[in-house]
Amino acid sequence: MKNRYGNNWFKLFFALLLGFGLGATVFIFSSELNGGQRKMKKDHAIQNISDVENGVLAQKNILDSLNILKTAYDTVILENAALFEELELEKRNVENLMEIIQASHNPSINQIKIFRNQLVTLKASLDAKMEEIKKLKSQNKNLLTEIESQNVVMYKQKVENDTLISKQKKLETTLKDASKLALSNFNVVALKEKSSGKESETEKARNTKKLKVSFTVNANSIAKTGKRVFYIQVLDQKNSVLGENKLIEFGNDKALVYSFIVSTDFQGKSANVYGILNTDDSLFKKGTYFVNFFDKQEIMGSTSVTLQ
Repeated sequence: MKNRYGNNWFKLFFALLLGFGLGATVFIFSSELNGGQRKMKKDHAIQNISDVENGVLAQKNILDSLNILKTAYDTVILENAALFEELELEKRNVENLMEIIQASHNPSINQIKIFRNQLVTLKASLDAKMEEIKKLKSQNKNLLTEIESQNVVMYKQKVENDTLISKQKKLETTLKDASKLALSNFNVVALKEKSSGKESETEKARNTKKLKVSFTVNANSIAKTGKRVFYIQVLDQKNSVLGENKLIEFGNDKALVYSFIVSTDFQGKSANVYGILNTDDSLFKKGTYFVNFFDKQEIMGSTSVTLQ
């Protein structure tokens, strides 16, 4: 019976020891579990705070980059009127993204990624435009250089043309002047008629029946050949035109009143020409008579005769 009592006590002690061990183990495990959960919650809270701070910082950085991008577009737009509409559209895209980011509070990581991707796209677009502008500037520079070269060539050509035109005009003027007929040996005499019909010179007005004018057409190898007409104008003391007293117009606002016409068949050699002014007995009076010689409207020379 004593052995039986000892066994029961031992079993009781062992049960108590086992219960105490299990309770301690449960307590320790529970404490560690609760501590681990609290740590995880704390770490998660810290991570959330860090994510928010990183999101705000990333948002600010993206906005700063967009501001720089917008300023770059403003500068490029001012310098490139040809691409104004395209650049303005790209600038508007930057401004729209800025407005979206500014309206976003505590953006998520995915939103930040989207904003960054859009920023990269806008930067790439600006880089492409800058490269295009660079090419255009290079092309414009080459074009300006080509235009300047062409202008130099054109200027030289113009100078040469002007020189040639000037020489041609001088040559034409020289040829025109050289081709003009020159008259010389202008002379006028009063004639009287004898009873025999023979004519002789006189200085007396009462004996004068006609005036004979003469001149020489000088030789000219480059002047136009053929029939050439000259107009003779005889003026009395009152400056009245004697003879036919006819008016001829030359079509260039030039006109001439002449006394009579003389002509000759000019063949490049010197030729003597004369003409007669017939008048009534009572026409010639004492005084000086002036005779002018015309090739069309141009006066070629003059002379005079005085009757007593």
